Amino acid sequence: MSETRLDILARLLKDAPDEVFLQPHNVPDPDAIASCLGLQHLLAQRGVESKIVYDQEIEKANSLRMLELFDVPMVAARDAHTLGEEDWAVLVDAQKGNANITDLPTDEVAVIDHHEYKGNQGYRFEDVRPEAGSCSAIIAEYFFENSLTPPSRIATSLLYGIFMDTDNLTRGTSTLDIDMFYQLYALADIALIAELRGNEISLTDLKLYADAFKTVEVYDEIGFLRLSSVNDSLLGAASDIVLSIAGINIVVAYAIREAGVKLSVRSINSHARANDLVRRLVDGVGVGGGHDHMAGGFIPAQKIDISRKVDTFLKHRAISFFEKTTA
Repeated sequence: MSETRLDILARLLKDAPDEVFLQPHNVPDPDAIASCLGLQHLLAQRGVESKIVYDQEIEKANSLRMLELFDVPMVAARDAHTLGEEDWAVLVDAQKGNANITDLPTDEVAVIDHHEYKGNQGYRFEDVRPEAGSCSAIIAEYFFENSLTPPSRIATSLLYGIFMDTDNLTRGTSTLDIDMFYQLYALADIALIAELRGNEISLTDLKLYADAFKTVEVYDEIGFLRLSSVNDSLLGAASDIVLSIAGINIVVAYAIREAGVKLSVRSINSHARANDLVRRLVDGVGVGGGHDHMAGGFIPAQKIDISRKVDTFLKHRAISFFEKTTA
């Protein structure tokens, strides 16, 4: 019998000179959290112990609730006192070069992701599938192709990860996402899914959204939204809400931060893909990428006058892109 991807990854990680860490993107969302939890369990089945480490605060209500409900052992990088250059890391739901992941002192030897492929970054193991709507579906497949049954809490977390990243199986959904969703469904605790659905925003989030929605401007089918300095998850969630407005098929949401401008782009217009739009927005001044339907980017403060010009800059680029691609 040929080796599975899990076998190959585990065999590689057994040669780690020190500890093995699993690192998601900086502000882990449900998909990233579930993927790390599932992979940690899988590796343990192959005799590889690992720790989950992330770099920034987790603020979104449903992500925090996931950590509690599923007892996810995630550690902030600042508290991972043994983290060092001798350690190996597996990047999960992220890749080197993305704006949303910090380069920790580990040696990133492997990557499992569903975003646009960033090219060969020196990994010794790669499983990057841009066609997948979620990283949770990829990790779920690792269970089933190895004839392993995920425990209920892991099956539930992976199900919720697929649910959230594909927006109820309506956004960027692949056959893999659908197949894994229904295989996991029979093993999951649906009551916990319902509880998570009831904990997706906090009162603080609601106030931030209320202020942000006052800034919404619409050009044709593009909605522009400016938020205060919020985390990546809230920025993306606000984009999704604006996208649900009748007549708006593209959303450009952005948050002004001291370090620069964080972007979240959504699109259900097949002629104006989100990943193409965000690359246009950051062309020559920042970094960005993602999927056809959802993407993100970052423009450093030194590249743009964040006090005055950012609104005009982004709107001009977005509108010119839209007019060119939909003409």
